[in-house]
Amino acid sequence: MANQQTVTDWTPPPGFGPVPSKVPGIEVYAPVPEEETAPGVETFRCPQCNGITAYSASDEQLACPHCGYTQPVGAQRVGLAAERFEFTLQALDGSERGWGIERRQIQCEACSALFSVGEGGLSATCPFCGSNRVVGLAALHDFIRPSTVVPFTVDDKRCSALVKEWLGRGWMHPPALRHIDAIGRLVGMYLPYWVFGAHVDARWRAEVGYEEEKRVLCDGQWETETVVRWRWEDGNVHLPIHNLPICGTDKISTVLQERLQPYDLDALVTYDPDYLAGWQAQAYDIQLKPAWDLGKRRMREQAKDACSDQIHSSHVRNFSMTADFDEERWRYVLLPAYLATYTLQNETYHVMVNGQTGVVAGQKPVAWLRVWLAVALLLLPGVSCGLLGLLTSLLAGVGAFLLPVALCLFVAGLAAVLYILYQARSADDV
Repeated sequence: MANQQTVTDWTPPPGFGPVPSKVPGIEVYAPVPEEETAPGVETFRCPQCNGITAYSASDEQLACPHCGYTQPVGAQRVGLAAERFEFTLQALDGSERGWGIERRQIQCEACSALFSVGEGGLSATCPFCGSNRVVGLAALHDFIRPSTVVPFTVDDKRCSALVKEWLGRGWMHPPALRHIDAIGRLVGMYLPYWVFGAHVDARWRAEVGYEEEKRVLCDGQWETETVVRWRWEDGNVHLPIHNLPICGTDKISTVLQERLQPYDLDALVTYDPDYLAGWQAQAYDIQLKPAWDLGKRRMREQAKDACSDQIHSSHVRNFSMTADFDEERWRYVLLPAYLATYTLQNETYHVMVNGQTGVVAGQKPVAWLRVWLAVALLLLPGVSCGLLGLLTSLLAGVGAFLLPVALCLFVAGLAAVLYILYQARSADDV
């Protein structure tokens, strides 16, 4: 009959929700008991079937996996115009606390990482170290609530494809990486970031050397030699620095953090707990003050580079710089990332994916036997040509022309070898 409703179109009556089923493949629904919710804390239940909803990265809205109900998130896109805060007690005391949503805290007994999962969420594996030694804790509500968030736009299907392609890329890595099951371990998580801004006024002073040529008498003959004339110079730089991100957790490699950058902060939206529905999130374990100290060090490095740009000589000594900071501001934001760990030859490696741009960063072991074979093959033409030229030159006196060719081949091969070794060492040092 045309009006007959199919099984796939069926939705549970209002007030009924999914409950655990003991029969595989069979979904069971039952009346949902009324729950008390703490004041000011949201829960995410579907208004049609009372199932647990989650934020969909592909649809960019809340979605119910049971009945297909969707609901837009009521956040406002603010981008780089998002509110910034001063370093005052008033700003800190006035900040909201907690996630604003019912969440369960999970702590890893191996690496002490503390993260949270949404209502109904379970986590048996730590996304930071891969350990199964995790325990549930009471939810924390005393940390500063994020003011803004960059939502996930890369869904799990695209993320899995990106990681699979990344694992299979590169000849200097073991072929076994193509068969590693890291895709099933990917966990989408919002990571805490402090974002700083300031105006830096830097003053520098240094001895700067300039090369000059002069004529000198040597063994009765006049020759030209180069000397360096030193003189004191100074200058100042005014450097506005905006949106400097400092990760709020020390559980992630600094190298991997930098490789995930940049995030497009123009996509910042006001914090809404809806974005956390169905996703894990981590509160900061690096407090605001130590994060700001690290931010100031990086700002000083940028100011030093700007001061160095004012010196038009490669000869510099006794360099000194003082830096004053003004208009210091901070934001606490959440940025999206996927985390996974995998094991190869009893070693654990980490993979991360930028949940906004899809950039993949991670650790891959180096197959050093392949690298050394490549080194030998690159050096072989120059060495072989040189030996052939030397032998023919000594025995027949006709191979001398091969020696310059051999030298060129050897230099080219050596340059390629140094590049390969640099790439291999960089991959091995993450």
